[in-house]
Amino acid sequence: MDTNGFFRVAAATPQIRVADCKQNTQAVLAALQQAASDGAGAVVFPELCLTGYTCGDLFHDETLLRGAEDALETILTHTAPLPVLFAVGVPVAVGAALYNCAAVCCEGKLLALVAKQNLPNYSEFYEARWFTPAPETPVPLSFAGQETVLGQGFLFMCRDVPGLTACVEICEDLWVPAPPSVRMAQEGATLVLNPSASDEIIGKADYRRSLVENQSARLYCAYAYADAGFGESTTDLVFAGHNLIAENGTVLSESPLFSTEISAADVDLDRLLQERRRCTTWQGLPPERVIPFSMAYTFDTAKMTRRFARTPFVPDDRGDLSRRCETILSLQAAGLATRLQHTGISHAVVGISGGLDSTLALLVAVRAFDALGLPRTGIHAVSMPGFGTTARTKHNAESLPRALGVTAQEVPIGKAVEQHFADIGHDPAVQDVTYENCQARERTQVLMDIANELGGLVIGTGDLSELALGWATYNGDHMSMYGVNASVPKTLVRHLVRYAADAFGGEIGEILRDVLATPVSPELLPPKDGEISQKTEEVVGPYELHDFFLYYLLRFGFPPKKIYFLACRAFDGMYAPATVWKWLSNFYRRFFAQQFKRSCLPDGPKVGSVTLSPRGDWRMPSDASVRLWKEEIEALRPEA
Repeated sequence: MDTNGFFRVAAATPQIRVADCKQNTQAVLAALQQAASDGAGAVVFPELCLTGYTCGDLFHDETLLRGAEDALETILTHTAPLPVLFAVGVPVAVGAALYNCAAVCCEGKLLALVAKQNLPNYSEFYEARWFTPAPETPVPLSFAGQETVLGQGFLFMCRDVPGLTACVEICEDLWVPAPPSVRMAQEGATLVLNPSASDEIIGKADYRRSLVENQSARLYCAYAYADAGFGESTTDLVFAGHNLIAENGTVLSESPLFSTEISAADVDLDRLLQERRRCTTWQGLPPERVIPFSMAYTFDTAKMTRRFARTPFVPDDRGDLSRRCETILSLQAAGLATRLQHTGISHAVVGISGGLDSTLALLVAVRAFDALGLPRTGIHAVSMPGFGTTARTKHNAESLPRALGVTAQEVPIGKAVEQHFADIGHDPAVQDVTYENCQARERTQVLMDIANELGGLVIGTGDLSELALGWATYNGDHMSMYGVNASVPKTLVRHLVRYAADAFGGEIGEILRDVLATPVSPELLPPKDGEISQKTEEVVGPYELHDFFLYYLLRFGFPPKKIYFLACRAFDGMYAPATVWKWLSNFYRRFFAQQFKRSCLPDGPKVGSVTLSPRGDWRMPSDASVRLWKEEIEALRPEA
């Protein structure tokens, strides 16, 4: 079964009883059965779970140690049919040394005993009283009825799940300046399992969460942390069972404090590997202690719990969205202000159509001029009504500059374009691409010439989504002297304009809200009954789909198969699979065919992690073939 790189991980905190290894065995087995039935392929349990972390000097008692070993043997016997990799805490005596270990097991096999490297012996912790740090060299031994090895730094590489290589560090190992997981991740581990017993005090949960988040981000890994909970001795400490599963800096699942439950999350192994490949400062190391294993794991993606945002460029949280909008507008304005200051130019020319992109460009210009202390009258908002201009967009193109206090100018292009048709012998009744592009190029010529007269800069209005699709007239709206929207996708443009509408309020806010309500259109074809006849999304497809495709293509390099899978899940109930497939096919066709336009783009500020600048984040040959991608997409075609 194709899992599209997803793998379910769980962190379990069973209710235990201190020093009662038999009861703890049953609690662990019950949790394993439940996790396996829920589709988990890996489960991590708390530190010293089979005995309890708070056994104190009982760890020196031979009866407890033998009971823990017998408990693990029982668990191995009963889990032979389970295709689950799991790590469970157990004390292990080897000669004169006693180790705090995690037994790593799968399908009845004890793969290894990973010993804790950093033993806390401060404040409430006294581990050095009983335990010895992990040995530098692996120690072969017989334990729980099997021949195995005890040590540190092991990588558990699954033969059957692509991208799955697990490692283990135990509790304090994460809290030290150089956690062992750093090297193990560099050697190839994509999943870190942490059996822990971290007692709860005020503020510790937030710090613990930040540790797990940050470690998963720094290592481009999935991190599963299982905390001790109910049943540990409360002589001096309380344990809250704070379980966490994070992936690349994002917590995917977190248990409530003071609970005994299983937290699970679907991690994306493909995404983690792509992140490492993209980052040239990621230093991979040759793996030293690899333990290969097999398991008959299957994952039904139809039962995935993970959800995918329909607009990955736009935060779901309204507070985060407002902060992001403010940051992006500031970045755009700072870029333009720097260019104006560097060139000593105090005039900017913006073609204003009454549409979203030109509106955003004008708002950015106003911010830049305000920041530089330049009069807004140095901004020249030029409207250029043509054959497709409607009364609504014309009104907004006239009203917004006036309300913002910039210089407004109208230059109708109808007569000039008609003369051009006559000059090149084009029949104006033939409303083809020549009919449309003559208007776009005439508008650019007007803007450039006005800028020459003023000694000003032409501010580009085209956005990232249009650049991806090639939805721009070459040497028309494709060209400018500085493109402020070049790395802003269409789905985010809307939110930026809406944010500005709320910030301005009053007349400006009303105009901006009407711009938001206007259908997206280049207005190059004559209107019908006074209404816009040429709606962009009816031609190229919904921008929310294209932005979704663009994000996962550029940000993670996912293949069409995975992007299609993610899109079908994200837009389930909104777009049928056949619709998603249709526009995905169109997206790839246009993306490859239109690279030549992106190879000569004007400068523009980078505001997000996904951009198409030929000088920066995206360097693609203009003649690259789409054949391989097209074949993969064709194989995905839904049945009629």
